[in-house]
Amino acid sequence: MGFRILFFLILHCILFSSIASAEAPLKAAFVRDHQLWIKNGSQEIQLTNSGCVSSPQWSYDGQFIAYTKSNKLGESSNLFIYDIKKKENYKPYIVVETSDFKWSPIKNQLAYTSGGVLNVTKMKEGRPQGFENVAVGVNGFDWFPNGKEFIVSSQANLLPTGWGPVQLFRMPIDANLNSNKIKSFYTINTTIPDLFAIYADYFKWSYNGKWVSFIGVPTASWSMDSNTLCVLSEQGEQFQHVGKMLGYSDWVKWAPSSEQLAYISGEGRFFVENKNLKIKEMPTTSKQREYTPKGYVDLDLEWYSPERMIVARAKENKEWEEGPVPTMYTALYLISLKSSEQIQITNPKSNEIDIDPQTVSTYITWVRKKSTEDSRGDVWIKKGVDGEENIWLKNVDSAPVFFKE
Repeated sequence: MGFRILFFLILHCILFSSIASAEAPLKAAFVRDHQLWIKNGSQEIQLTNSGCVSSPQWSYDGQFIAYTKSNKLGESSNLFIYDIKKKENYKPYIVVETSDFKWSPIKNQLAYTSGGVLNVTKMKEGRPQGFENVAVGVNGFDWFPNGKEFIVSSQANLLPTGWGPVQLFRMPIDANLNSNKIKSFYTINTTIPDLFAIYADYFKWSYNGKWVSFIGVPTASWSMDSNTLCVLSEQGEQFQHVGKMLGYSDWVKWAPSSEQLAYISGEGRFFVENKNLKIKEMPTTSKQREYTPKGYVDLDLEWYSPERMIVARAKENKEWEEGPVPTMYTALYLISLKSSEQIQITNPKSNEIDIDPQTVSTYITWVRKKSTEDSRGDVWIKKGVDGEENIWLKNVDSAPVFFKE
């Protein structure tokens, strides 16, 4: 009898330890069953109960979450904001139809495009509401790190001689459609096959704001197989096209404290081969370093530290030629950029996929699901490289968005 009691006490301690270790002092917005939720520490709170929510983004100070919502999947989406303090969902304007919106890096001001017009929100009673026009003819955009200006791209014109150049502009947030305030920033003269693009998008700034990366996107069918990663200096004076890749924004990430740009290179819309992690160091034009071993593909990436990276890696499948696209069963690997040592750090089952790695403070998180066709997965977490794997969120529609203070 005493042995049985001891056994159950030990089992209880093990289970309690496992559950406790799954909790972490992190704050995230996420989508479950098409609804917006937040998790703060161990508490999960549902914030919406209708429509189909997507693309949550935290404001500068974490008081607001912007997101889009439609009546059903596939429909055009409208912009909403959740106010954390007032515990209230509201529209910043009567109707804002958009799929591209970004918070200011310095305050709770939201910019978005709608019908080719770039707008910024005004402030009313301490929260973003109403809007002002900035510029028309906008395709892609981002804030400058100073929070006072935008970098904007317009689509190239199709001429009798072919596609014209892609124009980038620099403009203040109070441009208010005044062309005199809008300055030409850089002209991308495209040439086939080296650099063909009809617009630029997915702008990302280096940690010190000295460089901005973006993807040059060609015509629709072409862009499914090949896009061009480019880098431009903060004054628009130095330009480089870095390499060919697919048009996934998450496949491009700047180092946290150096001018190194990591990306997944390779052409071809299928993930079965030719997807390799490369590191580009600015401003040098020397050869880039490649870290994917032969026989493998890397299908996502994240910086773990200034000298180490995490990738989602699978064995390549060159034998596949037709029929259903095979599932690439990825696990997470840690790569030392100095020594090139590479170790596996997650252990999915043979029929599971680990994707969307993120580092938050000392934690590593990722989404684990059964196949790329699955609409939902679980968010797993571990503290540090050697920590124990545990589930942090169940049944999410996509990777959570963490608020990093």
